[in-house]
This record gives sequence, C-alpha cells and structure tokens, in this order.
Amino acid sequence: MGLTIKDVASEAGVSTATVSRVLSSSGHPSAEFVRPVAEKTRLRVMAAVKQLDYRINYAARGLKTQSTMTVAVLFPELANDFFMDVAEGIEQELNIRGYTMLMASSLNSIEEEKKRIAMLADRMVDGMIVTPASTRGDHLQTLADQGLPMVMVDRIVEGTSLDAVTSDNEGGTFQLTRALLADGFKRIAFVGGEITYSTARERLSGFGRAMAEAGINPDPSLICLGGMEVQDGYERMKSLLQYPDPPEAMVAVNLLVHLGMARCLLELKGKEPVIAGFDEARFTPFLPACRYIAAQDAVGMGRRAGQRIIEKILEKRTGNGKTSEKNDKRIIRLPVKVSRLDKR
Repeated sequence: MGLTIKDVASEAGVSTATVSRVLSSSGHPSAEFVRPVAEKTRLRVMAAVKQLDYRINYAARGLKTQSTMTVAVLFPELANDFFMDVAEGIEQELNIRGYTMLMASSLNSIEEEKKRIAMLADRMVDGMIVTPASTRGDHLQTLADQGLPMVMVDRIVEGTSLDAVTSDNEGGTFQLTRALLADGFKRIAFVGGEITYSTARERLSGFGRAMAEAGINPDPSLICLGGMEVQDGYERMKSLLQYPDPPEAMVAVNLLVHLGMARCLLELKGKEPVIAGFDEARFTPFLPACRYIAAQDAVGMGRRAGQRIIEKILEKRTGNGKTSEKNDKRIIRLPVKVSRLDKR
C-alpha cells in the first residue's frame, strides 16, 4: 500500500489537516485562500515529505479541489520551430505557477482539432491554449461558454469572444515593405499566405497599406497567395522568376515560405531578387537573398498566453470572470522587430 497523507502527518508530528494546508499552498491556484501555516511547521512537513519520498496524488486532489493543475495546449503542428518556441514560453510561465502542460497537435485539420479538444477537455484540464487550425471557432466558443478558460495564441478566429495573444502582424509587414520601398524598389511581390489564417490576412494588409502610402498600386500578378509551407514558397518563387518582368523584391509571408523561396533560388541561376521575410530563425542570416527580417517574440508570446490563461483560471475560481459578456475579450499584440541583415 502506498504512502498516505497520514504517514506524512505522523512523521512530521502534525495533523493531517496541517499537512493538507501545506501541500495545498505549494503552487496551487487557491493558495491565497488557504489558511497560512507557521514557517517552522511548514518546513517540518516538507522535510517529512522529502524523507518519505511522498508523492501527491494529483488525481485524487483534483477530484477534491476541482483542479488538475493542468493546462492543455493545442498547436496545428509540432514539427514547427515557431510553435515549439511558443510552447517553451507557455511552459516557463505555467511552471512558475505549479501547472503542467499537456500538448497535442491538430494536424492542421479542423476535424482533428475537434477530436483533440474533446479529448483534452475530458481530461478535466483547468484551461486550454489553442492555435486554431481554421476560421471556425464555434467548438472553441462552446467550451468557453461552458466554463472552460480558453485563450488563442498566434491566430485569431473572428466571431468569437475568446482572448488571444499574437504578434503585430500588420505592423511588422508594413515595416518590411516600407524598408524595401525606401531602398528604391517599386515592383514588390507578396509571396505565400493562406488567407483563412488571421496571420496571413494581417500581413497582406500591412503590405497593401505600405504600398498604398507610397502611392503604388501593386500589380495583382505579384500578390502570390497560396499556402504557408516550404513547398508553397518554392512554387510561388519559381512562378515569379518566369515572368518576363520579374519583381525586384519580395515579402515572404513566413519562415517556411521564405525557405522554399531560398531553395528555388539555389536551383535556378540568375539575378536574385531581394527578400524581406516575416519570422526569424538562427539560420536566417545565411539566406543569401534576405535583406530584412521581421522577428516575432515567440517565447514571449507563449509566456503572455500562459499568464493570461492563469488569470482566467483564477477569475473562474474567484467568480470574477466575465464569461457571459460576449464582447469582453482581450487581444494582446506583441511588437515585431524589423532588422536589416546585410548592406547589399
């Protein structure tokens, strides 16, 4: 038979109620509502826990406290450095508060997203952070309306009342495009982008705003939308380079598209256009055609999403949440840093 709280109480020479208060005040969301224990007593209890190698039964405590100390995180894909950087930030913040992260992938599928969300909700998680796989958010809103704290990260689904943490996508691409215009380029292409995603729509909007402010009406053939992956960038670039009058410069919608464009340039010899890319990686400076880069704070985005989900969990526990007000949502946008990588 495993150790119980009674064994810890006996070893420490205190009551089981005292042990319970000490353990409940250690990284638990209701810690501020637990009657404090004298520091000398707390240390004696924690010494007994260590001596006996006692492990808290989180399943049992979850049934009693209605908290599993777990936050579910759902990304469209896990084989993506950007989402893993976001995950790092989320985990950093959750760890500070004693929470565990349970992560899964929707495989970029709305149907898989629904299955995964149902599965994670059945695990009685305290909250959920989601990067939506599509423009549909009714299933997310339903869970939130039922009382599950929910925060979107990176992408936003319109028509929901869910909080979200993302980057200043429009402002970042606006700055990238203005930098190319300041260098004297006028025939500029926008490459890649699945406009069902809010990130791509916002980045295209920033591109269009910069061009409009410069008094330039972009050639529709230079707005090369379609996809957010490496192969999409490769195909868009190959098509653009075959134009009789190819663009002088290009804005890449994200890092994967940028990589596909770079791969195409390595295979096809000729004059290289200048590229301004959204998203930065450790290897970005080695991409020969890249002149400007817009760097997102992915870890910071994760940390802010982690902070917000904890806030919403505590709001629910204390009854201070405003889940009934459909328009009461917070969209947090982190700044994007645009830098020049070379002197060409």
